Amino acid sequence: MLVSTWFDATVLGILGLLVGSFLNVLIYRLPVMMEAQWKAEYAEMSGKEATETEKFNLAVPRSRCLKCGHQIRWYENIPVLSYLFLRGKCSNCGVTISWRYPLVELATGALFLYCGLTWGATPTALLWCGFGATLLALGCIDWDTTLLPDDITLPLLWAGLIAAALQWTPVALPAALWGAVAGYMSLWLVYWGFKLVTGKEGMGFGDFKLFAALGAWFGWQALVPIILMASVIGAVIGIAMKFSSGLREGGYIPFGPFLVGAGLTAMIFGPNAILRPFGL
Repeated sequence: MLVSTWFDATVLGILGLLVGSFLNVLIYRLPVMMEAQWKAEYAEMSGKEATETEKFNLAVPRSRCLKCGHQIRWYENIPVLSYLFLRGKCSNCGVTISWRYPLVELATGALFLYCGLTWGATPTALLWCGFGATLLALGCIDWDTTLLPDDITLPLLWAGLIAAALQWTPVALPAALWGAVAGYMSLWLVYWGFKLVTGKEGMGFGDFKLFAALGAWFGWQALVPIILMASVIGAVIGIAMKFSSGLREGGYIPFGPFLVGAGLTAMIFGPNAILRPFGL
């Protein structure tokens, strides 16, 4: 039984490495696609003729070096191994490849391995694999662009509600539904309260939708532990970045990655475990 469990988990872990490779594509390309769509919509509304551009989506063009345009061959695109073989550099121009590519692949593989060890070769394991991979993508996109795309947050929200309705998660449908409502409304109220007091926007609407999605997956009871952990980690990292002059222009950091971190913690250890370090 133990051998079978580890075999199933290892297969899922390898699948996770492959999914992580796709996530790297998604993290880079989806914001570019969104920007192109916004430009096209603006041109249409202003009566201007849209500029012809190269077809660009998640499938085409093939992956290439951002500096020299070298197309990545299949054997240069094997998760983690190709990065190590190439020593983290483009085989054509020698420019350094970001360490985040293999890190995302390893993180996704580790999450899938964990799901396999926890739930075995079951639909539940695949469900939580999808949840973890989605959060990883959202965290990276938000950190890079301060965007939490509706194309990802809304399906994540609906998936949590549907999973609860089908009893694929331990959260009852009423708790998931009110978790989604409370998650959205709580940050919505914080947003408007902060804006009325300071005249500034403290967070984006994507944060509301992501927190609503976490409420759908874990229930309304988990919202306080999740937001507490996200806020504490965000404050610590923000202070550290301020003293190290690592803050971007405007002195802000996106909140989404910290919600993602709290959501993954809730998945692995359970929402109540988040409160234990605080003595609650």
